[in-house]
Amino acid sequence: MCRLGPTCWPRPCGRKPCWIKHRRPALPAYPDLVRAFASGLASGTLPPGLTAQAPDEAARRFAVYRNNVALSLAAALSARFPVIERLVGAEFFAAMGQIYMADHRPKSPVLHEWGESFPGFLADYPPLAAYPYMADVARIELARGRAYHAADCAPIAASALISAAADPGSARLGLHPSVQVLRLDTPAASIWAVNQPGALAQGLASGPQIALILRNTVFDVPVSVLAPGDAEMITALQQGQTLLHAAEAAAGAEPEHDPQPVLVRLMQAGVITLPKEAP
Repeated sequence: MCRLGPTCWPRPCGRKPCWIKHRRPALPAYPDLVRAFASGLASGTLPPGLTAQAPDEAARRFAVYRNNVALSLAAALSARFPVIERLVGAEFFAAMGQIYMADHRPKSPVLHEWGESFPGFLADYPPLAAYPYMADVARIELARGRAYHAADCAPIAASALISAAADPGSARLGLHPSVQVLRLDTPAASIWAVNQPGALAQGLASGPQIALILRNTVFDVPVSVLAPGDAEMITALQQGQTLLHAAEAAAGAEPEHDPQPVLVRLMQAGVITLPKEAP
């Protein structure tokens, strides 16, 4: 029998160790925990399996975490839709945002991907029924976020565009992933423009508009109004049509359409690229 040393254990005394007495309850399975946690964030109910030394400490900590999540989502929504907040006012936007967040939780940890359903929410939100342009303005702001975070794609050289113009029947042009054409039911592009910092007061256009949104070479994301012919030409190029077919589509919308100005405009923005290879 050896002396009691660092490698020897005393004989069990028959009493249960204290850690068994205070053993924490087992956490539920991961999918169940995620669902319970998401439900708790919405309702304020403490998810099962969350414990602390003091009986009410877990509930207090979860309440703090829940409040931080709500503040983070509110800030993300405000940053994504600043013109909507300007139009309705900060207080109204905050209250409306709480309603939106209750039923439209983020599905990804990347917050700039959240808000896809916000334009539809605004279109169906009863207090804004008399302001149908709100949903279109939100579509513009959503598209600008997508454009800013679009994948990089190198533009073609001016000489390549000149070569394409020489053989429009077979030449195809690609467009940068940020390029988007929005067909709006309201003059939302003009409304968005006059609500930018430093914008000069001016009369608003009336009726539907077509907006072009893209990310240029200096990472600005301008919003401009397109004529119907330009919109048809850009859409045809995005669909992989030849330059000739794109020009014909533009002429169908505007019989006297000249394709050169819109091509120069896209070239200057750096959004004309090599066409995608056929699968």
